[in-house]
Amino acid sequence: MSIQRVVRIIAGLFILLSLFLASHYNGVVLTEPTWLWFTAFVGANLLQSGFTQWCLMEIILSKLGLKHG
Repeated sequence: MSIQRVVRIIAGLFILLSLFLASHYNGVVLTEPTWLWFTAFVGANLLQSGFTQWCLMEIILSKLGLKHG
């Protein structure tokens, strides 16, 4: 699997996890709504990566042995 594909999978998992951690159920807060800041952080990193072609997660995955392509 390519690094770009794994980055997308990880970003999607982070976003879904942070939304789950900030979720409400029948008006009861299950956890802390400040987890939405993590969602914003992931989105901002995806946005800057699209403009700059630089992604820290790609560098980390490359050092772990995943290949580009």
